[in-house]
Amino acid sequence: MTDSSTTGSTGSTGSGAADDIPPAPPRPKQRRFAGTAAQIRGSLTFYKFFAFATGIMLLILVAKMIMDYGFGYELYAGGTTAAGAENTLGFYPKESVVDGTGISYWTAVVHGWIYVIYIIAGFRLWYLMNWKIGRLITIVLGGVVPFLSFIVERKIAREVRRDMESNPEAVRRY
Repeated sequence: MTDSSTTGSTGSTGSGAADDIPPAPPRPKQRRFAGTAAQIRGSLTFYKFFAFATGIMLLILVAKMIMDYGFGYELYAGGTTAAGAENTLGFYPKESVVDGTGISYWTAVVHGWIYVIYIIAGFRLWYLMNWKIGRLITIVLGGVVPFLSFIVERKIAREVRRDMESNPEAVRRY
């Protein structure tokens, strides 16, 4: 008669397969990153997309402000011009188009909402990478200064890739 308690803790009946597997490496006491590699890569992609979108919208917003405050023109969609011509889309002096929609307003609104999503994307990446607060401030300022979002995005993406490649054991595993 065989006793079931002698088969071992794995439940195998002496096949030796469990003996062929090397022991797991020791796990660090505290992880360097706060997320898995897939979470960090996904967060980086999301951040990169919205950094690019925020940068483009910010440049459009700056061009709008130059046209508006520097030259007194606004981009209108629809309506009728002061001369009575139908307008589909064009630059005209401020308030010279009747029943037209000023695109300038919507440019600012769209940029604002894209910037909010950019901040959320940056915060998520910052959190998953477990960075200091200064990096978050850099990310946030990237969406406020023209062209800076493109520069910050490249720097952040390079740093994320470098950190993940140099610390593969520090990424969480589930």
